[in-house]
Formats: sequence, structure tokens, C-alpha cells
Amino acid sequence: MADRTPAGASAGAAHHRLRAAAHRHLARHPRAAVLVDRLTPRSVRARTTLAACVSVAVVLSVASAAVVFLLRVNLERTVEADTREQAQAVARLATDGRLTSPLPLDRGTDFIQVVDANGAVVAASQNLTGRPSLAPAGHPNGHSTFNLRARGHAHHQRVTSIAATTPTGPVTIYVGASLHTADAAEDLTTAALAVLSTVLLFTVGALTWRATGRALRPVEAIRAEVAAIGDRDLNRRVPEPRSDDEIARLAGTMNAMLQRLEAAGTRQRRFIADASHELRSPLTVLRTQLEVALAHSDPDVHTDLVAGALEDTERLQALAADLLLLARLDTTDQDWPDEPVDLADLVHTTVAARGAEPHPVAVHAPTAITVPGNTLWLRRLLTNLLDNAQRHACRHVTVRLTTDRASGHAVLDVTNDGPPIEPADRERIFERFARLDDARSRDDGGTGLGLPIARDIAAIHKGTLTVLDAPGTTVFRTRLPIPPHHFRAGTQSSLRPS
Repeated sequence: MADRTPAGASAGAAHHRLRAAAHRHLARHPRAAVLVDRLTPRSVRARTTLAACVSVAVVLSVASAAVVFLLRVNLERTVEADTREQAQAVARLATDGRLTSPLPLDRGTDFIQVVDANGAVVAASQNLTGRPSLAPAGHPNGHSTFNLRARGHAHHQRVTSIAATTPTGPVTIYVGASLHTADAAEDLTTAALAVLSTVLLFTVGALTWRATGRALRPVEAIRAEVAAIGDRDLNRRVPEPRSDDEIARLAGTMNAMLQRLEAAGTRQRRFIADASHELRSPLTVLRTQLEVALAHSDPDVHTDLVAGALEDTERLQALAADLLLLARLDTTDQDWPDEPVDLADLVHTTVAARGAEPHPVAVHAPTAITVPGNTLWLRRLLTNLLDNAQRHACRHVTVRLTTDRASGHAVLDVTNDGPPIEPADRERIFERFARLDDARSRDDGGTGLGLPIARDIAAIHKGTLTVLDAPGTTVFRTRLPIPPHHFRAGTQSSLRPS
């Protein structure tokens, strides 16, 4: 293998040099470059047809050359066998001293000539009587091909020469046979193969052109449909072929993509509408309060109105912060955050910073569990879950941190003893600005973005956030994966059941 590597490298280098030379040549001859560019097939259909025709042409050329070569060899061997048999018969006559002139010709031979060591003709067949020697004296034994134009024949002769010893001295016997049949068969076979190859080549080209066109017709239909789909026509779908092939899978994939785009567009429009509604309400109240404050000069009224305006301003500030965070989460193209985060420490510090109002929070996080992530985002996830739990709890809230050693996940449960969430609403609460009917008051409900933000943060960390079916309580479970390369000595000890 080591021996082939330099050769492969040199071949690759030679290929690159040829391409570079071709580019330089085309750069010096812009007209040639334009001609090459025009002759280069543009479409997949044309390139496929050209490749098929070139491949078939190469195969046919090699096969035809092999057939003609084998035919020529077989015919020449047949002629050679006839001439050798005739030459051996004449050699026996010469050895016995029974040479006569003219010598008789057998079927398949054209002439016989016996020449002595001095180049003089000793005997010959009728058609060579009186003619000089065909070859120089001392011509070695073997086979050769003569073109006897002196005899008026344009075709070749296969000549066999054999040395023999006569009573008067050594002689060389030349026996020739015409290759006219071999030449004619070769010419006929070459012409027939050329015609058949041409017909086959055109047939392959036509079939490839038609088959490629039929195969690419669905692709063109898909392209035309995609080109016609605008930003307001995302409900349209590309045609899916009934065949179970790559093009059908491509169409299915594109329809799935269009479905996702349509769903994303719908969510975006609903989000914009809901955001406009959520912003319009506090802005309207704030403006009313300020107008009333301008119309009244009573300090007590001013104080109440300013307090209400401050409350609405804080609500607007929180809503704007949530919207900005959602926009950042939607557009983030970062990789999985890999900052080591101690979830147990994060839980303890977050709960301690909140205090015990309005309901006490019990924490069960006995061991350190380190996961890769973003500390600020994970703290925001826990804060949003605690805000939701505090808003709906009756008496207490529980935070429990464990590990699922089988799957390598950290499990964070935030539980409150408030009214359970109906199964039909357990996914709807994660929609943006979606709040259940009993949480729509401004004093009791949030902005409707806390849970969606928490789920998006979990998704960015390759985790999940779901609502569990627990009797008498509501449990929000967050599962965060712990990648294998984060299982260090310090973290492996934490992967014990709590």
C-alpha cells in the first residue's frame, strides 16, 4: 500500500496540473472559453445523457476492438495452418530430391517458391514461374506478411518459410496464402460493429434522455410549486409522486418543512397579535392614569395614580424583558452551553434569594449535580417555575433535585399543591401568552411568557419540561442531560439516588 501512495499522489498532482494548464489556456483564449462554456451541458438531464453515451461509447469501442482483434487472429491462424502444411509437404519432396516445377497448389494456398542458398529459384508454383525470389537469401524460418503488388494483388499474403536440405544443398521453401478473406471479414465486421454501435449509442442516448426526463419531471413540478409559494401561501404543498424513491422522499421532506414554516408563521402572527394586545392594555391604563393625574390637583389622588402608573410601568418592563429574552432564545445559533453548573447550589441560592413569601418552599437537593449549561438561563428557568408555583399554590411549594442514572439526566421537579392542570391544558400552558381562564386577572396572572421561556431554555440545553399527572398536586419536571464527557470523578459521585 505504501508503494501505491506516491503513484496516486503523482497521478493526482498530474491531474491538477492538467486542469491548471487547461484553465490557463482558456484564460489566454477567451473565445475558446466561451465556446467551451456554451458546449458544456447545463441541465442534469443533458449531463446524465452525455455521461451515459460517453460510457457506452468507451465500452463499445473496447469491445469492438477486442472482437475485431480476436477475429483477425483466428483467421490468420487458419491461413497459417494451411500454409505450414503445404510447406512441410514441399519440404519432404525437397529432402527426397523429388522437386518438380511447377509445384502443385493445395486448396487455400496461393503460391510456392523454393529458393537455394544463393537466392536462385529452384522450383515454384505455376503463378510464380520465371519470377525472382520473393525474399532475400537466408530468410529465417517463420511466418511473415507480404504485399505482393507485383502480382497485381492489393491484399496481403501470409507467407510461411521452412528450411530444408536437398541432395544439392540447403533451400528455403516459401508458401503463401491470401489474407483477402481475413481482410474482407475484418472490414465487414468493423463496418457492422460501427453501425451497430452507432445505433446502440443513439438508442442509449434516447432512452437515457427520456428516462431522465421522466425521473426529473416531478422535480420540476416541485421546483415550480416552491417558486410559486409566497410568504402568504405557506398552506400550499408540493406534489408528492406515488413512487417510493428519493424524489418522493424529497417531496415529503419539503412538505414537512412547509408545514413547519406554516406553523411557525402562524405562531409568529399569533404571538405578534397577543403581544400587541398585552402591550396595549397596560399602555392604555397608564395613559388613563396620567391623564387623570394631570386633571386633578389633589395630592392624595396624585399619589395613588403615580403608584398605579409605576405598577403598570413595571409590568411593561417585565413584559418587554420577556419578549427580548424570547427573541434571543428564538434566534440563538449557539452550541449547547457547556459552562459547568452546579444545580444543587443553583437551587439553594435561588430559593434563598426569594424568601418565604407568599408560600414556603421546601428544597430537597442533597447531592451536588453538575450539568453543562448557562447559569443565568437555568436560574431563569427555575425562577419562572417558582413564580408559577407560588402563584397557584395553596400552602407550600417543593423543589426536588435527583438524577436518573439509567439515562444520565438530572431531574428537577417543582411541585405545588394548587389545583391540578387538566390533561387537555398541559401543552397549551406552554404556548406564549396562553393563560388558563382562572388566571386571567392582572393581579393573579402573569404575562403568559414564563412557562414558554422555561421550556425554551430547557430545549436549548437539550432537555425537556413537562407537566406530570400527580394526584392532588401539580409537578413541573425538567430533565437536563449530562453528556458522557462530563462524567468526571466529581460528577460521577453525584449520580446516586437521592
